[in-house]
Amino acid sequence: MREPGPAHPITITPHPTPVRVRLGGRIVAETRRALKLCEAGYEPVLYLPREDVDADALGPNPKRSFCPYKGEAFYFDLTVGGATREAAAWSYENPFPAVARIRGHVALYPDRVDAIEA
Repeated sequence: MREPGPAHPITITPHPTPVRVRLGGRIVAETRRALKLCEAGYEPVLYLPREDVDADALGPNPKRSFCPYKGEAFYFDLTVGGATREAAAWSYENPFPAVARIRGHVALYPDRVDAIEA
């Protein structure tokens, strides 16, 4: 486990505007409670509370990855209208203490959904 710091900063802030995610002509997530995670040289990532994502659209995917700053990531397929986008979403079920605020949140890859309106 590594701690964020000057060499690898991570900030988590409330996202100021509503977020809506669309796939297959349907809204699969909508929230006013998104968190924006900014990490070192990466693009910002929006994390949405899991209860604001359509639970029927999310299905488990066996993929896992590990971040030394955040912990183990679990992936989910997104299925709408019979079409499935594999590993379209991920979450940190037990994130490291420095990023504990993203527990219970899901992030989605912008290129695996039709739109993320934020």
